Amino acid sequence: MQLQQLVYFVAVAETRHFTHAAERTHVAQPSLSQQIRALERELGAELFSRARGNIALTDAGEALLPLARRILADAESARQEVQELAQLRRGRVRLGATPSLCTGLLPEVLRAYHRRYPGIRLVVQEGGSRDLVRGLADGSLDLALIILPLHGNDPALATTELLREDLVVASAAGSPPPGGGRPVRVADLEGRPMVMFRHGYDLRDTTVAACRAAGFDPVLAVEGGEMDAVLGFVEAGLGLAVVPSMVAERRPSVQVTPFAGAVLQRTVGLAHRRDVEPPRAARELRQVLLEHLDRAAAAGTLPQGTRRAGPASNEAADRA
Repeated sequence: MQLQQLVYFVAVAETRHFTHAAERTHVAQPSLSQQIRALERELGAELFSRARGNIALTDAGEALLPLARRILADAESARQEVQELAQLRRGRVRLGATPSLCTGLLPEVLRAYHRRYPGIRLVVQEGGSRDLVRGLADGSLDLALIILPLHGNDPALATTELLREDLVVASAAGSPPPGGGRPVRVADLEGRPMVMFRHGYDLRDTTVAACRAAGFDPVLAVEGGEMDAVLGFVEAGLGLAVVPSMVAERRPSVQVTPFAGAVLQRTVGLAHRRDVEPPRAARELRQVLLEHLDRAAAAGTLPQGTRRAGPASNEAADRA
């Protein structure tokens, strides 16, 4: 049974005339009659009584008519819904991002995207890079803003470098700054109480690795926090924390000390699964993000301590 056959059937049922039905559906009358006969053969019953040139529905035709109308209405609804999605009038994008990027980068990007595509629903998941990579792998995220490089350089993900970002030492405002007021060295953190992010955050791994490379293990005063909690603990004077500059600069009660020579940096990237093309709405969000970063870089308005990164890594630029 074909949809077009149902269109012809409904037209004949409503006009009670094969020629008028053919004119209404813009098809030659012999072709319409042929399709009606094919439908009757498939169903095993006549749909119309054609006695003396009068067209009337048989019992089988009466039974089919409301079903055919419903099927055609559902098909039209499906066509309209798909067109709305294709034209980005409706849809959903599931985006993951680290807390620092949710605070420092995403608001302006999402505002620009929402203005362009107000019918698209944005679902944002905050988490550490490892958590977000798992979300991409299990299909619960379309795109994710993560920290590169990935652990093990995961071949299942395609990534695009976006920004390079300085890390700084955050301490409570009014407390003696680490390093005595000069840019701090990693060695200056030895023996100082540290506030540490929970496992799964790239900032935790970066901080611990830098300290161990300098020959010591950090002293953990508080550990296990999310971004807001870590900064709150720092503000309370519980210890120092290594955080992104774009976040620390937004907290007036946090004192920011840069590292000497910008020895601690991280690369922000956009990732998606390599084996599944992101939905069109997600691809458009990627384009809005890249346009925003390019404009901000040209205007010198990127977040504090960040610089536009170079071309894509992991061959992703033309596939994300």
